[in-house]
Amino acid sequence: MIVAPSLLSADFTRLGEEVEMINTSEADWLHIDVMDGVFVPNISFGFPVMKAIASILRKPMDVHLMIENPQNYVSQVRDCGAAIMNIHQEACVHLHRAVTAIKDSGMKAAVTLNPSTPVVMLEDIIQDLDMVLLMSVNPGFGGQSFIGHTTEKIRQLKELISRSGSRALIEVDGGINDRTGALVSEAGADAVVAGNYVFGASDPLRAISTLKQL
Repeated sequence: MIVAPSLLSADFTRLGEEVEMINTSEADWLHIDVMDGVFVPNISFGFPVMKAIASILRKPMDVHLMIENPQNYVSQVRDCGAAIMNIHQEACVHLHRAVTAIKDSGMKAAVTLNPSTPVVMLEDIIQDLDMVLLMSVNPGFGGQSFIGHTTEKIRQLKELISRSGSRALIEVDGGINDRTGALVSEAGADAVVAGNYVFGASDPLRAISTLKQL
């Protein structure tokens, strides 16, 4: 399993130390949630913080934009050193144009679906995607409970990917721990985002290792 700890749950007074912990861990990516207080009812951090993180991070940065008009920020996200740029289907009117811009910039393109958005919304774009992120909580805050229907949604997405010939990975974000991680793994997920389970653990390195073995 690909593991992407979410920095949203880190201790913001110790960001440098938290990033160094990720560097020494078995984590594959570092997940960065950017929120604008409009698309979601919260504000997190922006480009200056991302640049500072990238200066010491030795893992790929998976940037998840929970913002309106994410297509306007492709170059800024690239310049922060992101390897993957995640944008919401619900926030982007011209989704194909935005995905093309992300790929042309040299980043991998991922599209995120909210819990209430059906997989069918990706039928005409799935072949162009490197990854789909399924939200298993409503976006905006950490610490929420996993929405059980997500496992069926993973299976639907897996079928769409197989039928279309796409090579997109399936990432799941929200309420992930060892138990729910096992559920999404069994349903066909390739990657998990984990916040509180990792950064709230007494032994974050062990928590990451547990998810890696799913």
